[in-house]
Amino acid sequence: MNDRYDAGYGGDHEDQYELVGYDEYGRPVYRQTAPGQAPQQPYDPYGQQPGYGYDPYATGRQQPVPQQYDPYGTGQQPPVPSYDPYGTGSHHPGAPGTPYDPYGQAAASGQQPRVVTEQTAYIPQQAGPAEPAPSEKAPPRTERDYHTEQFAFVEDPDAESEDVIDWLNFTENRTERREEAKRRARSRMIALVVVLALVAVGGVGYLWYAGKLPGLSSPDSKKGGTATAAGAQNRDVIVVHLHNTKKGGTSTALLVDNTTTKQATTVLLPNSLALTDDDGNTTTLAKSVEDDGSSGTRDALDTVLGTDIEGTWRLDTPYLQNLVDLVGSIDVDTNADVPDPAATKKGSAPLVHKGKDQTLSGKMAVAYATYRAPGEAQNAQLERFGQVMQGTLRKLSSDPTTATTTVQTLAQILDPSLTDKDLGTFLAKLADLAKGGDYKTALLPVQNDGTLSEQASASVVKDVLGGAAKSPDQGSGVRVSVQNASGVKDNTEKARVVLLNGGFTFLEGGTAPAPSATSKVVYTDAADKENAAEVAKTLGLPATSVTKGKTAGNANVSVILGQNYKPSSS
Repeated sequence: MNDRYDAGYGGDHEDQYELVGYDEYGRPVYRQTAPGQAPQQPYDPYGQQPGYGYDPYATGRQQPVPQQYDPYGTGQQPPVPSYDPYGTGSHHPGAPGTPYDPYGQAAASGQQPRVVTEQTAYIPQQAGPAEPAPSEKAPPRTERDYHTEQFAFVEDPDAESEDVIDWLNFTENRTERREEAKRRARSRMIALVVVLALVAVGGVGYLWYAGKLPGLSSPDSKKGGTATAAGAQNRDVIVVHLHNTKKGGTSTALLVDNTTTKQATTVLLPNSLALTDDDGNTTTLAKSVEDDGSSGTRDALDTVLGTDIEGTWRLDTPYLQNLVDLVGSIDVDTNADVPDPAATKKGSAPLVHKGKDQTLSGKMAVAYATYRAPGEAQNAQLERFGQVMQGTLRKLSSDPTTATTTVQTLAQILDPSLTDKDLGTFLAKLADLAKGGDYKTALLPVQNDGTLSEQASASVVKDVLGGAAKSPDQGSGVRVSVQNASGVKDNTEKARVVLLNGGFTFLEGGTAPAPSATSKVVYTDAADKENAAEVAKTLGLPATSVTKGKTAGNANVSVILGQNYKPSSS
């Protein structure tokens, strides 16, 4: 280390050096004194004893103290020799012009240069040097260029400060997550309370609307309140008649759209339903469709059921087949195996198989809708027709424009009361409800004489149709009592259907205790002779079977079905 300069290093040299100051790095700067000149007293910043020099190599020699530095330049000072910290001896103290090499860079060349210019430095606690003459001024010193990257600042983050920032970020994020969780919990609680409140209000409203709220309805008002509420609902109704163009006969149903409750229903009307014709006479639904047409039947149904039918849709079986094919087949839970009408061999495979989710084409749908097994009541066939209608509506488009296009594609002749657009729009609404599960099929309960009992028809006439049952008086038609003496149980039902379709009032006469070979048609009053002959003709019995005698009960004509009665001929 070159903390101090040993002026007496290398005893062969007689030159003396004195301390003249310190450079910008805090190192001492010396200069050579003239021979024989007493060195000046150096500046001792640490208060050391004068007269002793610094021996950096501990040689034991006491170095002569250099003379005091002359700040005002009163005497000529010799040049300062270069500093050789390693004592290589490659420099000559007396050689002028050798610059100061504090790091010994000139040692590689074998010669260390001497300091050429006289160097002075400012010594603390001393006055500055006197201003030299212009000719003696040294060249100006260049200021050192310092850069910011050479300094270290206390604001620079260290490892500990980064750890602190990470911890603050962690605690801040954790607090935010807790607050967010609390906000979500509060929102869910508020939503739950609102839902419960709405459910409670809706339940109370429903009980009040249905007249079942305790303390706010009396037993008398419950019965009438429900009927009033059902009657106040808005319904759109059309009647559809399916005409079997091959076998004959019709099937009738009402299509009901309850726009208040958003429910749709197909109401199946048995052919034995008693109606009043244009002349005021009692007739049946089947005979009214055949004789009075669509307009007369529609008015008669409005009278009996208390409805307001808006139009009539006549749907012949070929158009039903085309409609099913247009919607792309239907799926129905079939309840019977239906034989193929076109089959020529006995025992051929059925056209429609019994089972759930049976896919029916147009031809299969018509066969199933019109099928009536031997001995079955007409209501069984009517229910199959209702299944086909509901399955078709489920596949029909819910768009009014598309549904109208489908109706127009059928190219059928509609009743003047119902246009293509009206029918298409109406069917589109029913299709939408059928797809959503808000569609049902109901059978109108009809008594044996074709009339409606208020208790039996309340669930359909009042709740579904919003009307009131009003069957024709029994005295307005010919009442026919039928007793079965043929030995075949189903003959009573077949005779009933035929008589009701003929416009007669059917009365159940039971079963005879013993079979009879021939059938009889009996009348009491002479005024009923013509009616008896008409009954025999309707049942397919010969005219010789008509006889005068005693009739049963309040019947105008009594019929005893014998073994010669053939339902197929009626």
